Amino acid sequence: MGKNSNSSSSNHQNSTLKRMFTISSHWEDKDEFLDVIYWGRQLISIIIGIIWGILGLTGSFGLISYMATSSAIVYLYSININDDSEDALTAVKEGFMTSLAAFLVTWILVHTYLYF
Repeated sequence: MGKNSNSSSSNHQNSTLKRMFTISSHWEDKDEFLDVIYWGRQLISIIIGIIWGILGLTGSFGLISYMATSSAIVYLYSININDDSEDALTAVKEGFMTSLAAFLVTWILVHTYLYF
């Protein structure tokens, strides 16, 4: 019986991964789509923090450009991947503050390491 539950879980994960990259996918569970947005945004924020730190961006320009870039990436992803375009603005707000914190920590650490 445990084997069937592992198989079912594996199929569900494969289904989620497939839908993550399929244009106009249908997500039965809105929370599952928002989880994908949340964790994707965390990853994007860390990558942007590394890039901004290497480029030496500082101040409000770095912060505002992060907010614009991060929001644009999530918005474009959500309107292209999810067939329910009404949720695009909900997706843009999903996990914003935690991703901002991840970006700030990464950006500050990389910039400090390289320039001080």
